[in-house]
Amino acid sequence: MNILFVADPLESFKTYKDTTFSMMRELQRRGHCLAATEPRHMAWRRGQPVTAAVRRIRLTGGADAWFEVVQGANESLHGFDAVLMRKDPPFDSEFFYSTHLLEQAEREGARVFNSPRALRDHPEKLALMEFARFAPPTLVTRSADEIRAFHAEHKDVILKPLDGMGGMGIFRVGADGMNLGSITETLNQGGATSVMVQRYLPEITLGDKRLLLIGGKVAPFVLARIPQGSEVRGNLAAGGKGVAQPLSDDNRAVAEAIAPTLAARGLLLVGLDMIGNQVTEINVTSPTCFQEITDQTGFDVPAMFVDALETALGALA
Repeated sequence: MNILFVADPLESFKTYKDTTFSMMRELQRRGHCLAATEPRHMAWRRGQPVTAAVRRIRLTGGADAWFEVVQGANESLHGFDAVLMRKDPPFDSEFFYSTHLLEQAEREGARVFNSPRALRDHPEKLALMEFARFAPPTLVTRSADEIRAFHAEHKDVILKPLDGMGGMGIFRVGADGMNLGSITETLNQGGATSVMVQRYLPEITLGDKRLLLIGGKVAPFVLARIPQGSEVRGNLAAGGKGVAQPLSDDNRAVAEAIAPTLAARGLLLVGLDMIGNQVTEINVTSPTCFQEITDQTGFDVPAMFVDALETALGALA
């Protein structure tokens, strides 16, 4: 099969940990053909199908020059057997517009994973609010007054922007309320921008766990991203230590309650973030941690993903 990745520039990949790279490697191992483009290279002309400047590639197995371009051309997206949308956040206006082009490609016959409509309908911070019974006390607002009231109720809170990634812009404010006003002003930009506020979960010291939902099933291992030193953030990009662990029965029960709903909406791959037994985020744009879990446990996450992709394509054939 011919598989097109819509992703960040290949030259920016850190292949020793990149999940998209691990998907490519497993696909090539199975004999599938790879191609890549970027959202900025997609185009839609009136009366014509959605196209992109595409590079057909082959993985070399090398550490530095890890791919070679076999062919480059403008191609229609619907000509591929599958299109994998793997553009990293932020979920900004350009990401949003890209989902519209991808949805048009779907109308022309393309099979896109994750579904463009599902990507739009599940912004990563807000998506958890649908599953409130599994989430900690959470507030989304632009209002500084609402934030102050939430802090007064819960005493110890986490504030974060809705479009952040990798732990960017996350703040903790304790019972003394130190800097709450300044942090609120920074995040909500004077009431112009929405902010998420959650009750602080002390279980973060044991790790912010990334669960992987693949084809509606839960991977048997998680990556606990453990904050280091005085840092409150467990994100690997913020210096957290990633420790793979078996999936606990309690976490499995939560994930299995959520997974079928998301899979039915066209979300082949979801990164469910949990602290303790509570869901803090539902990541759908480009969930990661495949290589960390595989390297530490031996469980082949990329193989599980490609199995699910092949099954989905077979069901659509």
